[in-house]
Amino acid sequence: MNASISPTPRKTAIGWSLYDWANSAYATIILTFVYSVFFSKTIIGDDVTGGAYWSYAIAISGVLIALSAPILGAVADYAGHTKKWIGFFTLVCAMATAGLYIGKPDAGSTLVFLILLLVVISTTALELALVFYNALLPRIAPPTHIGRISGWAWACGYIGGLLALGLCLYLLTGLGERLSPLLDIPADQDQNIRASAILTALWFLIFSIPFFIFVPETKPVSKSLRQAIGDGLRDLKVTFASFRKSKNIMTFLIASALYRDGLATLFALGGIYAATTYDMSFTDILIFAVGLNMTAGLGAFGFSFLDDAIGSKKTVIYSLSCLILSGVVVLFAPSKSAFLITSLFLGLFVGPVQAASRTLAGRLAPVREETKIYGFYALTGKSIAFLGPLSYGFFSTLFQTQKAGLVSILLFWSAGLVLMYFVRETKSDAY
Repeated sequence: MNASISPTPRKTAIGWSLYDWANSAYATIILTFVYSVFFSKTIIGDDVTGGAYWSYAIAISGVLIALSAPILGAVADYAGHTKKWIGFFTLVCAMATAGLYIGKPDAGSTLVFLILLLVVISTTALELALVFYNALLPRIAPPTHIGRISGWAWACGYIGGLLALGLCLYLLTGLGERLSPLLDIPADQDQNIRASAILTALWFLIFSIPFFIFVPETKPVSKSLRQAIGDGLRDLKVTFASFRKSKNIMTFLIASALYRDGLATLFALGGIYAATTYDMSFTDILIFAVGLNMTAGLGAFGFSFLDDAIGSKKTVIYSLSCLILSGVVVLFAPSKSAFLITSLFLGLFVGPVQAASRTLAGRLAPVREETKIYGFYALTGKSIAFLGPLSYGFFSTLFQTQKAGLVSILLFWSAGLVLMYFVRETKSDAY
């Protein structure tokens, strides 16, 4: 980053971006490439059943987020202390993540339930932390650079996820005969793989520290928490009524909910898809994860400049179109090598869709209503978030192939793309 991002202080922009770096380890190691695959293939012992259980846990967390995010966002706009909310949910996520170490091969029903409960808690806590985190973006970034800073943060996230995964390989799991792990953790009961949960929790806590040091806190309002809750809930009703009258912002929220649900399903079940469809080993999955994070990071960084140059809406449309086209190619990949190559190309467009969507929500948000808007952004995303994993699990089970689940992801992306054409990128239309 250079001085061109002024008037945002360099340390503020870096501190804010490093929170993406910190939390990305959870998505990379727990949700997508390591623990989810371990759960499906080893804890449950059946790819299809394990993938379905995992998708149902993600769906439940989506419902919880949808119910709580708008309320918390509205209260926070009145109570202030945004960083305290982020700190609380960060701690909850890290503690629940570390608890996933309890997972063991061929676990009984009680242990499986506890594991899935911890997945629900950790995923919900992280997503709620991100509601408050995202709401800080329009407050720390000038309008001319909001797309760049958002994109840089996403790129930091992918790089962080890549390095966290690399550390997991180097210290804990190794890469088969290619690389032996540095730490001599017994492989009995897969303790070395289970330890990835503890590594993820520590990574999240340690690298989130710069955020809490360098990003300024939102000014507290001289109200008690009880008053803030009352005012926030009353204002929430007014805001919801206003949104219903604003076709523009409602269209954006619904469109982004659809394609973000497709992305979330891909993140949660992509590793399981690769392992099941192409019989990829655990080592193959990890190498695949490294490559995918590299291309996703490059895409997020490169498109961040496009966001500020042509606008967030066009960036989303272009990126989403390329995502769908490359997804169709992935669906019909005839071999593992073809799947790997096309998936890496697909990764180039994942980051830009996420970053530009976050930026567009900030551009549409009225001044000092950012947390509330991002609360509704989370609400609309999570209110249907159960549909993606549920559809994936249902169709995979019905047709006994993960490819049927991938088709559902492509349909979610396509529906979101169509609706994005009707969105106008103007803040005045937010209310």
